[in-house]
Amino acid sequence: MGAPYSNILSAILTGLPVTIAATIGGILLTIVLAFVAGLGMLSPSRTVRVIARIYVEGFRGTSEVVQLFWLYFVLPALVGLQLIPLYAGILVLGLNHGAYGAEIVRGAVQSVPKAQREGATALCFSPAQRMFRVLLPQAIVEMLPPFNNLFIQLMKSTALLYFISAGEITEKGELLRPVYGSNLVFIYGVELLCYLAIAVLITVVMRALERITARRLGRRVIPRSKLFGRAATAGVG
Repeated sequence: MGAPYSNILSAILTGLPVTIAATIGGILLTIVLAFVAGLGMLSPSRTVRVIARIYVEGFRGTSEVVQLFWLYFVLPALVGLQLIPLYAGILVLGLNHGAYGAEIVRGAVQSVPKAQREGATALCFSPAQRMFRVLLPQAIVEMLPPFNNLFIQLMKSTALLYFISAGEITEKGELLRPVYGSNLVFIYGVELLCYLAIAVLITVVMRALERITARRLGRRVIPRSKLFGRAATAGVG
């Protein structure tokens, strides 16, 4: 590999730890907020349901870039609190994708068969016991595939941290353009491969979790290769 390519590769890879940190931090915050807001929308308390719905609709209905600018540029002007770029990025990623995740949680819990709810009630389980011992263990299996997509989307959204100079791989690539403008194909090719590698890793982890949770419930996860094969066979028939 020539010197320009080596320099480009090493420069972009210096932003990889920030991208990974933003992804992991955003995912953790997304999970917490998704469950809090998702279960909040199912709360018997109207006040809790309204608060959860305002959060979900507020962050789903506004631009993620504008949210980032508000948190990083406007908030310091209002209250004098300046966040570190990485922390601001994690907070916005978690708040935004947590709102989408809340709908996943709500829908998965409501998809649990009514007979399961009735059976838990017949066993005199409290509402909390019904939720955490009967409904959630079954709903989590249904949540994992859409959460996989959501986490990959969150990872790709880490590129927005370029606007606040967080030092992730997109910013590192843009800083190389004035010097290595003739190597744009290589620069953006490396960036694409970095995002792809992280996305594949997220998918591998989530598929493993799908198998583990399904096995605990006595279910069988059909490998995707077999699933696609059945779909193709059905199409031919």
